[in-house]
Amino acid sequence: MSRITQQALESYLWGAAVLLRGLIDAGDYKQFIFPLLFFKRVSDVWDEEYQAALADSDGDLSYAQFAENHRFQIPEGAHWKDVRQTPRNVGAAIQKAMRAIEAANPDLLDGIFGDAPWTNRERLPDETLKNLIEHFSTQALSVANVPEDELGNAYEYLIKKFADDSGHTAAEFYTNRTVVHLMTQLLAPKAGESIYDPTCGTGGMLISALDEVKRTKGEYRTLKLYGQERNLITSSIARMNLFLHGVEDFEIIRGDTLAEPKHIQGDRLRQFDVILANPPYSIKQWHREAWSSDPWGRNFLGTPPQGRADYAFQQHILTSLTAKGRCAVLWPHGVLFRNEEQAMRARMVEQDWVEAVIGLGPNLFYNSPMEACILVCNRDKPAARRGQVIFIDAVNEVARERAQSFLKPAHQQRILAAYQTFADVSGFAKIATLAEISKNGGNLSIPLYVKRMTAAGATAGTGEVASLQAAWAAWQSEGRAFWQQMDALVETLDRLVEQEKPDA
Repeated sequence: MSRITQQALESYLWGAAVLLRGLIDAGDYKQFIFPLLFFKRVSDVWDEEYQAALADSDGDLSYAQFAENHRFQIPEGAHWKDVRQTPRNVGAAIQKAMRAIEAANPDLLDGIFGDAPWTNRERLPDETLKNLIEHFSTQALSVANVPEDELGNAYEYLIKKFADDSGHTAAEFYTNRTVVHLMTQLLAPKAGESIYDPTCGTGGMLISALDEVKRTKGEYRTLKLYGQERNLITSSIARMNLFLHGVEDFEIIRGDTLAEPKHIQGDRLRQFDVILANPPYSIKQWHREAWSSDPWGRNFLGTPPQGRADYAFQQHILTSLTAKGRCAVLWPHGVLFRNEEQAMRARMVEQDWVEAVIGLGPNLFYNSPMEACILVCNRDKPAARRGQVIFIDAVNEVARERAQSFLKPAHQQRILAAYQTFADVSGFAKIATLAEISKNGGNLSIPLYVKRMTAAGATAGTGEVASLQAAWAAWQSEGRAFWQQMDALVETLDRLVEQEKPDA
């Protein structure tokens, strides 16, 4: 069978989702399609390995079945072909086969297929499941037919399509990949390093780090990838994503990163060389009281307010860095200037780990108009950068297509060049000393440091030109007020939602 083109592969995968339209919500496609895709891939690769072993052994059937010849074990009766031949109760057959494969590969695949309700025949009647199985059966997903990089790219395409279709839930498992690519370039992961994402979603940041090492000709097989994800199906998707990209040395663990960090080494948190993250923004329901006496020492900057766990995640990340570690975290701008976090932010700046504050344009958060920023920290700054922070105002370095914004390669390159050069660029980048930041109370709001190149307008009715200083002060005040009003609005809406909930 000939190689599948990338376009045909993407069409094939999306065609499976189309079969579910009208039966289940778009946000639920992922819990059925991804496990079926992985099940098909594992079965087809097993067949491919079987044929290779058969050829190597001059047709020895027993040898071809030896576990040593297969990456994953498929017990008798649990192959894709077995399920395809099932005449009725297809959902139960799928579930039984998936559980058998998980049990046969406990170290690698335990729980990887998630907990989709396969046996709910009202939602997924036998006819629908048979149609899905027949659709997936039209292509052989062997490595020869679909190499790992190509299947991995198609898998990422499907994640993006599901995000587009699932509306408000998209941000829970998808981060704009052009922003992720910029973040990995900023940190420049290298062969042999450990890479971690504490809220890893579908694993996109870990995959991007892997791709960056490949792109720079590093030995990517020496990377060690780690992640934690609270949602069961999302953590399963992340594990499948890494396997389908050909990664074997990784550890994705399900759990609440703040309440129960899972990556432990001895009696302390495991530490990593590179951390990439897009934590959930300003979550309200978290264990603040426990944080005030955190057993892992993650409260070294202080205890965040109950209504915003942002600096809990930020402190977890900083605590998880090795002595040479660096991190890039995607946040809304509020973390840079909110008064209630001022003391923690000032202490973070005093550590001299903050290396760069990069302001991005609007609509880069999925289904949100808010502007994003990247906070880059480095525990081992180069000597020339110590005591300094670079602020980059890249709000205009953005393109928009339909309802989604993204960074073109040229945008990414301009931001990256400014970060690497670490020098003032009029209207775009500014170096500030820790003393200057301290005078501003630890405020990291980008307009305090980078003065935009905008002409001052004429005063209405007089023709007089306002001074640049006055115009700038007005703009800065209005901008900060806007974000404070947005934060207040979010809190008000959250309270209204809580009030609407029925009593337990």
